Amino acid sequence: MFHRIGGPAYKADLKNIISLCKLLGNPQNNFSSIHVAGTNGKGSTSHMLASVLQECGYKTGLFTSPHLKDFRERIRINGKMIPKSEVTDFVSKMKDDFQNIRPSFFEMTTALAFDFFSKKKVDVAVIETGLGGRLDSTNIIRPMVSVITNISFDHQQFLGNTLAEIAKEKAGIIKKQIPVVIGETQKEIKHVFLSASKQNNSKIFFADELSSAKNLERIIPLKGSYQKKNLKTVLQTIKVLKLSGMNISRKSISSGISKVIENTGLKGRWQTLSKSPLTICDVVHNKGGIREVVKQLENTPHNTIHFVLGMVNDKDHAGILELLPQHAVYYFCKPDIPRGLNAEELKLKAAGFKLSGESFTSVKLAYRAAIKNAKKEDLIFIGGSTFVVAGVL
Repeated sequence: MFHRIGGPAYKADLKNIISLCKLLGNPQNNFSSIHVAGTNGKGSTSHMLASVLQECGYKTGLFTSPHLKDFRERIRINGKMIPKSEVTDFVSKMKDDFQNIRPSFFEMTTALAFDFFSKKKVDVAVIETGLGGRLDSTNIIRPMVSVITNISFDHQQFLGNTLAEIAKEKAGIIKKQIPVVIGETQKEIKHVFLSASKQNNSKIFFADELSSAKNLERIIPLKGSYQKKNLKTVLQTIKVLKLSGMNISRKSISSGISKVIENTGLKGRWQTLSKSPLTICDVVHNKGGIREVVKQLENTPHNTIHFVLGMVNDKDHAGILELLPQHAVYYFCKPDIPRGLNAEELKLKAAGFKLSGESFTSVKLAYRAAIKNAKKEDLIFIGGSTFVVAGVL
């Protein structure tokens, strides 16, 4: 499992997923889809799109990763998680094939999602990539529209060491004559997407060129300021879907945006856990995401920030630590997975950036200490890794 052990679980080709789907009768061809890639924001964008499509009356599949509490969060239809029996029956049915093909955890899960959506005859499915784009297991679909939210440094060991290299991998989801929506115009890599869209004869739209989304910004329940960018990405994608013939009303858009949490079960995006003291968690875990979160923290009233922080061992620790507020009190912890960075090691690294606090043997103990020490006017923030947020939730 890549999320647990990292690099050794990553399969850098599409052979396994092609073999699995062939055995299943290529279920990915039996429903319309929207393909979403990007470094940050792809989960929120996928959930908002699914919520809007649900409000339109479409039977809507949603495939995202990772999960926070329950594996079944990854595969939903109209917000409802895949039943346990569907998961166990699929594994039983495919067990011998798994032995022969030896797929990764994500490849198995992708095949399960495609098979489930096909069996249940969804009208449309929003499919989020797991890692990258070009070689991601989801990249065997032919969607109505491809969406790339933004590009930041993450998973460089697989995707490349420059923004241009990472962008090229993400641009691998752009298909011939399929329109593509780019969420954020980034001058240094804009040419990568323009080139890929030209090569594929695909219309390209830059979502941040939309004039305004202020009416909807007021009703979106996702409170991170960075969600304004994701909202524009969603609105531009909806415009493209309407051009392809989908019936999406203004009422469905506003209703879908306002009910995104209720409709899809989205968690861990600037999520408020308590109001006294104000306690917030967010799954961001790379430089681009942390930069946005730190801006939001600065704009949130507080006396002292109590920061429950944990990371996995293959991230750019220095790049993240240099962005974090020096005046915060830190509670260093290790996410409960083999990839988790030792809390003492994290504390030592953080000291080099003048970040001080105590280390704890678990996420729960760190969180409890923060609650004990924080006063009513303080702010508790939990982040640094999806798995730290999962540990608290």
